[in-house]
Amino acid sequence: MPRLAVGDLAPDFTLPTADGGSVTLSDLRGRHVIVYFYPAAMTPGCTTQACDFRDSLASLQGAGYAVVGLSPDPVEKLAAFVEQEHLTFPLASDPDRSVLEAWGAWGEKQLYGKTVTGVIRSTVVVDPEGRVELAQYNVKATGHVAKLRRDLKVA
Repeated sequence: MPRLAVGDLAPDFTLPTADGGSVTLSDLRGRHVIVYFYPAAMTPGCTTQACDFRDSLASLQGAGYAVVGLSPDPVEKLAAFVEQEHLTFPLASDPDRSVLEAWGAWGEKQLYGKTVTGVIRSTVVVDPEGRVELAQYNVKATGHVAKLRRDLKVA
């Protein structure tokens, strides 16, 4: 799947969230939005990454960024993940992978030396006008949020 690049219009989406509601990207226009894609809730790497976003949320929000996590997990699993890890930002469910595909976060990747098809751990920052400000693919779970904060110059 093609990946998004700086300046591209971020594909809009409306997806169900862990809290029983939904999130629509275009409803967040006027703000910077960090959309991060992760393979599976309640796995070690995804838990590390989600908790890093949780722990950095105040500084990210203070700098004007909203955070949305997105995976193919069903809403019920996301709700359990939110409760277990005390996550304080929306987690959206994309079970048919249409948003993952549109954003270039689904496709072939290397996993333990083998080529597999799945979620490519990625982070895309969308500017207030709905355009891609930063796109990072194949990111590492550990240390990614700290690197993202440095890239965005968020203390």
